[in-house]
Amino acid sequence: MEPILLADYHYDLPEELIATQPMEPRDHSRLLFYNKGAISHKRFDDLPKLLPENSLLVFNNSKVIPARLFFQRATGATIELLLLQPLTPSWVPMAMAACEQTTWECMIGNKKRWKSDETLTLQLPNDIALKADWADREQNQIQFTWKGNQTFAEVLALCGEVPLPPYFNRRASAADSESYQTVYSKEPGAVAAPTAGLHFTKQVLRDLEDHNIHTKQVTLHVGAGTFAPVKEADATKHQIHREQLTVTRDLIVELMHHPGGVIAVGTTSLRVLESMYWFGVKCKLRMWEPGEPLHLYQYEPYELAHHNISVKDALFALEGALEYASVPQMGATTEIYIYPGYEFRVIKGLVTNYHLPETTLILLVAAFIGNDWRKVYDEALKERYRFLSYGDSSLLLV
Repeated sequence: MEPILLADYHYDLPEELIATQPMEPRDHSRLLFYNKGAISHKRFDDLPKLLPENSLLVFNNSKVIPARLFFQRATGATIELLLLQPLTPSWVPMAMAACEQTTWECMIGNKKRWKSDETLTLQLPNDIALKADWADREQNQIQFTWKGNQTFAEVLALCGEVPLPPYFNRRASAADSESYQTVYSKEPGAVAAPTAGLHFTKQVLRDLEDHNIHTKQVTLHVGAGTFAPVKEADATKHQIHREQLTVTRDLIVELMHHPGGVIAVGTTSLRVLESMYWFGVKCKLRMWEPGEPLHLYQYEPYELAHHNISVKDALFALEGALEYASVPQMGATTEIYIYPGYEFRVIKGLVTNYHLPETTLILLVAAFIGNDWRKVYDEALKERYRFLSYGDSSLLLV
């Protein structure tokens, strides 16, 4: 595997271009339109007119949970917990529906102040007491317990805070509970928003329908790993994070028979769609059988590429496996790591915001549009687009 020098994916981002507040209204954000090398400047509500006729637009409907919790020790010291991923139950929907007990891996602020045998307690409305205890101090695993028939999702709604990206350098406000959420969010479990979707409004969704643009949804619960820095000089050696996803059989059928181009709304939707192809390859090669955990390791797409299985054949094998198992949808995990040299199988377009330099997200964009990634970013910087999660958008067509 050829090394990829992370330093080649650097650019200078002026701090004043980092958007820390959302655009109002959402769909008035700017949209850079990259169309096979040509660049023009639009507004986001122009999107339905710019998409190729009969396109299939795929959204990530994951919903951000109030994953930041603040506990107070008897001494007055604050212990901050950021939920990262569930351990028991390990599947996100089951963990959110858990009653009375669940264990999560957390990021912990002020960890040294929290004694190993100390129980932290949050008093909540309706006489609910949320308790936090160490399950494994070394691994940052926390057991949460509470009495009553409330689900963990309902408990978080009473006490949690929206986990804004760290570069915002501010606590979440009440307004962020709505603005840091897509209008089509449905499945709770993300600890970071699929931010490419933040620009959509109900009016834009209606306009897509009027322009005969098909839409489907997937679920990928965005983890805090999306903000993890790449520390390796050779970016191919970076360990990518693992995320849980769910796709339906009808989406697989739609992808198999859809005559227009498939366009991902955000890098998370893109990772799901490309992972689906490789899941199908593993089915075709008898590397997975229904009933077994389905997972894609980060280097498998590069190791399996020589099989040259068509998209239609891969998806047919995947849909057949789900039909054999008599299930309408599949849950899986993916570590797909997309960097320059990756050959895209499923998508022909991407709606995405502007990402930090020297990150896995920049590598993904560079893999999709080649060296033109720098042309796009130079243009966005020159035109003073707003960057990162609350920033402006782009539509990239190849």
